[in-house]
Amino acid sequence: MASADVTQNYDRIKDLEQFDHNKNGVKGLKDSGMASIPKFFIQPPEVLSTLKPLPQTNTGDIPVIDLENINSQTHRPEIVKQIKEAAKEWGFFQVINHGIPISVLEKTIQAVKLFHEQPDEVKAKYYGREMTSGFAYSSNVDLYNAKAATWHDYLQLWMAPEEQAAKVEDIPEIVREEAVAWDGFAKKLAEEVMELLCEGIGLESSRFKELSCSSQRLLVGGYYPYCPQPDLTLGLAPHTDSGTITILLTNQISGLQVKHGQEWVDVQPLPGAIISNGEYNSLEHRVRANTCQEARISVTEFFNLTKWKEYGSFGPLPELVSREKPALYRQFNEHDYYSNLHVNGLECKSMVEKFKLKNP
Repeated sequence: MASADVTQNYDRIKDLEQFDHNKNGVKGLKDSGMASIPKFFIQPPEVLSTLKPLPQTNTGDIPVIDLENINSQTHRPEIVKQIKEAAKEWGFFQVINHGIPISVLEKTIQAVKLFHEQPDEVKAKYYGREMTSGFAYSSNVDLYNAKAATWHDYLQLWMAPEEQAAKVEDIPEIVREEAVAWDGFAKKLAEEVMELLCEGIGLESSRFKELSCSSQRLLVGGYYPYCPQPDLTLGLAPHTDSGTITILLTNQISGLQVKHGQEWVDVQPLPGAIISNGEYNSLEHRVRANTCQEARISVTEFFNLTKWKEYGSFGPLPELVSREKPALYRQFNEHDYYSNLHVNGLECKSMVEKFKLKNP
C-alpha cells in the first residue's frame, strides 16, 4: 500500500511552496496530464485504509425534507418534526420544493464551473490565502497546516457583513451576477430552515436570526477535477462545519460522504435538491477524490454569528438550560472561536466539542 511516509531527502515544504507559487491549483496539475499525484497529496495510512472501494451503500435513510407546505398551519408542524429528527440524528438533510428556481441552481453551478475553467493566467490574478474579506481563488485552505493536501480548488466570496463583503465591482464578472443572486436565495432558505429548527426545540422562530446566526455569510465555490489516483487522496478532508448552518448546492457528480455512526455514507445528489447541514448534530463529512472526467462542482454558503460585541459571548441559550438539563457547553467569546478555527487544518474534531464541559 502506498503511504504518506517519504524519504528523508523529500522536501515537502519546498513542493508545497512551488505548488502555491504556481497559482494553478489542482486543475493545473490535472491539465498537465500527470499520471501520478505529488507526494504531498498522499493521505496518511489511517485515511488510506478508508479509501478502498466501498460496497454499494444504502443511501435511502438520508433525510429528504419537502418544504412545499412550509407556510401551511396544517403541514408545518410535521415539517418541524421531520427537520428536528433529521438534525438530531444526522445533522444533515436534503431539501426539495424549496422555492428556488431550477434555472438559478443551474446558472450558479455553471458560473462557478466557468470561473475555474478560465485560463490559468486569468484566475491567477485572484489567487491568494487571505481568508478574512473580499474575493479570492485558491487551493486547499489548510495547505500548510494539514497532514496531506486534498484534490480541490475553490473560490471564496464574502457576502456579509458589510465590512467583510466584497464590493460588487471586485467580484469577477464571470460569476458576479450569479453569486449575488444565489446569496439572496440561500439566505432566505437558511433563515426559513433556522426558523423550523428553532420551533423544533421550543424557541421563538426568530431566535436564531435575532442572535445574528445568519449575519455573516461566506460563499465558497468548489472545483473537484478528475484525479488520476483517487485511492491515494481525498477531494476534501473529514471535518465538521464551524458555523450555525451550511447550505450546499452541487452538480450531479457524486463524492460527498457523511459519517453516520462509524460508517461513511455516500450522498447521491437529488436533481434540484439542496443540502442543509444544521448544528443540532455537528456532522462529520468529507469528499472523495473525483473519478469522473467531468468536474464535481459545489456551491457552499456558510452562515455564522456577527453580534460578538453586543452579546460578549455565546453558549447554551438560557431558555434551554434548567436544573434538570444543565449546560453541556461553556460560554465562548470571539477570541475563543477564531483561535480554535482550523488551527490544524480541516480537522475532524467538531468546534462544539472543543467547548464541551468536562463535568456538566
